[in-house]
Amino acid sequence: MVVSHFLKWVNTAKANERAAAAAALARAYVNHDLPFEDRCAAEAALTLLLDDPSVKVRKTMAEALALSRHAPLHVVSALASDQPEVASVVLARSPLLTDADLIERVLSGQKGIQKLIADRPAVSMELSAALAEVGEAEACRALVANEGAEIAALSFRRMAERLGHNGALREVLIGDRRLPADCRHMLLVKLGEALKGSPLVVALMGTSRAERVLRDACVKASLTLIDGTGSADHAALITHLRVRGDLTASFIIRALAHGKVDFFGSALVALAGQSGERVRSLLAAGSDVALSAVFRKAGLSEAVHGILIRALKVWREVANGKRVAGAQEVSWLMLQELGGQAAEGDLGTLLKSIHLDALRENAREHALAIAAA
Repeated sequence: MVVSHFLKWVNTAKANERAAAAAALARAYVNHDLPFEDRCAAEAALTLLLDDPSVKVRKTMAEALALSRHAPLHVVSALASDQPEVASVVLARSPLLTDADLIERVLSGQKGIQKLIADRPAVSMELSAALAEVGEAEACRALVANEGAEIAALSFRRMAERLGHNGALREVLIGDRRLPADCRHMLLVKLGEALKGSPLVVALMGTSRAERVLRDACVKASLTLIDGTGSADHAALITHLRVRGDLTASFIIRALAHGKVDFFGSALVALAGQSGERVRSLLAAGSDVALSAVFRKAGLSEAVHGILIRALKVWREVANGKRVAGAQEVSWLMLQELGGQAAEGDLGTLLKSIHLDALRENAREHALAIAAA
């Protein structure tokens, strides 16, 4: 028998020779090139080689067995628990390792091993969840970048919560179209916090101005985020904003001034405890009295009811094709409800700020259009 000769020879052979022979034996086994008796003997020989003192021998054997579904399971399992140099070959490729096997390795916490598993051609939702829960930033980044990985919304959320401060991971998360809207907002906030604490930003602006500028930037980014969020994801985003304390009256006013009527409706559903159908009906054709009633249930001050109703009426006309208007016109009409430029107080200041922002944005877009012509 060929294998019996191999076993007699292997004890006296050099490491390089043993490695080459182990690779040849492993390939013959997985390719079914051996008769049944020799195949059984080859499996025994491969098992014996797990104890070879040379890492090179074990690594070569791992490379020959890693991609095969016909490799001996106990041999593959043992190689997966070997030194990282050997185990990495099997963990990165073997189709024989189950999710349970791989999750066990993820939980071991070895950074390099976690990344290898995250890079596998196919990563199940369960395995992704384990990586999202305990994986290092580098492993999570590899997971998100892996097109063969199935990642649940909850796993995205855990990565954002745990590691959103990591710039490299934050970049790939924000660039992933599967990322839930509330996670995008969370990462925007973390980015703002990172910038606010930057010594350079503080030196250039001072602490108080840096906080104000970055807070305003986060609000504007949140409004932009709504545009890329489907109605089905509004509830999750609104819950996230409420928990953070960001779903304020001023944010709701800004959202409506910019035409985020669907989002405004979802916010009313959450805050007032009304059904979605009821709120949509009111936004489309409800009377001033009915709208004020739902605003009141949502906890919105009487002082803002008039400007919200004014904005809604304009957006209704836009939706029905009776008017052409944007945030600039709507914010101006909302400001007129308070007396125009003479309006005072926090609400007047807010609407003036919204109107000026809209003016600047429109002027910027006009200038770019002229330059592109």
